[in-house]
Amino acid sequence: MELELRYNYVKDIVMSDKTKIENGILSVNTEELRMLLMEDDRIEDVGFEVAKPGDSVRILPVKDVVEPRCKIDGDGFPGLVGEIYEAGRGTTYVLKNAAVVTTGPIVGFQEGIIDMSGPLADYTPFSKLFNLVISIVKKTRVTPHEHEEVVRLAGVRAANYLAKACIPFGYEDSEIIKWGSFDDKNHEYKDLPKVAYVYQCVGQGLLHDTYFYGKDSKLMLPTPINPLEAFDGALVSGHCVSAGSKTTTYHHQNNAVIKECFKRHGKEINFIGAVVSPMTTVLQDKYRNSMLTAKIVELMGADGAIQSQEGFGNPTTDLMMICKRLENKGIKTVMISNEDAGVEGKSESLPDGVDEADAIVSTGNSNARIRIPRMDRIIGDLDALEHITGGFVGSRQEDGSLIVEIHGIIGSHNLQGYSYLSATTV
Repeated sequence: MELELRYNYVKDIVMSDKTKIENGILSVNTEELRMLLMEDDRIEDVGFEVAKPGDSVRILPVKDVVEPRCKIDGDGFPGLVGEIYEAGRGTTYVLKNAAVVTTGPIVGFQEGIIDMSGPLADYTPFSKLFNLVISIVKKTRVTPHEHEEVVRLAGVRAANYLAKACIPFGYEDSEIIKWGSFDDKNHEYKDLPKVAYVYQCVGQGLLHDTYFYGKDSKLMLPTPINPLEAFDGALVSGHCVSAGSKTTTYHHQNNAVIKECFKRHGKEINFIGAVVSPMTTVLQDKYRNSMLTAKIVELMGADGAIQSQEGFGNPTTDLMMICKRLENKGIKTVMISNEDAGVEGKSESLPDGVDEADAIVSTGNSNARIRIPRMDRIIGDLDALEHITGGFVGSRQEDGSLIVEIHGIIGSHNLQGYSYLSATTV
């Protein structure tokens, strides 16, 4: 199995009568894109704005962030855009340094903020990107669950459109990543520890879901995957979980754990594969999924495992259940989790725990508060602030500044480690 990623690097985004990329300038025919998105008859209106690094711009409420990607011979995002195909093979075109950001009237209470400058910009990687922000207004008849679907599909369709339109304009560089069978991986680098990745995704319903090849993950069982599938659109965010710990579609496309495992493969570890494991709200499902996940990792022949979480609260139970089972099988396990330690950092930081969980990487305290200055331009709806996680009645200050918890910043303590926060033991 072999995946070639062809990169073109975006240096600016402008509105135009033709969608193309030349000398790093991504031109977007927003009227053509608007007509494409308006094919969904549940959409009342669509608006477009550009947010660039350093701009005095605040975007909220943010639903998702998507990197423009597609196959050079077809669409991206199998199961959601175009035909279902096996991701992780062939050639994929990527517009780096750019993203589609979806916003508009709030879908769920746990959406968040991106600032393109100021102190909040230091907490989110998306402030460093050139963002095409799409504001989507649904028709009044559309229910909250349909609303989520409308915005999710609009984001991936727009990202697919941008990448597909730019393929004829070439690419700047590329990389080829190869992946073998489990048997091949087990026979590589026999003197290095064999490490598997437990890729946990929210699948809880109530606007808290992830989509795998277009299928709601709460309906699936733990599944071993070719890690290259993540880079190729197989996983799409479909939820409104806490903004700071949300795994956006962009995070899936650039999974930091998988990238780090590839970087260390053959040097410190023998990276042998990944298992997608859904985190549900049903206790029996938690037992079932933890058992099956640990069994798959054991059958893969792993000596060690890395677990990444998504969300907070009851998903920590899934994290701990799997860790306990892996450790009891003799598979050394490292977990990535955030902390919910209260505004002053004095509360119990995790809602669940087991004795076996003795190696945890923290992505920081999500309850810590920061004060952020007013911005010259708001994209979206500032009134949503009091309803998102991290915001509260009284967040707005008289001088136009805001007080928010880290929770409310998209990507601030991402549980794949794609963030700037951490913690140390003192």
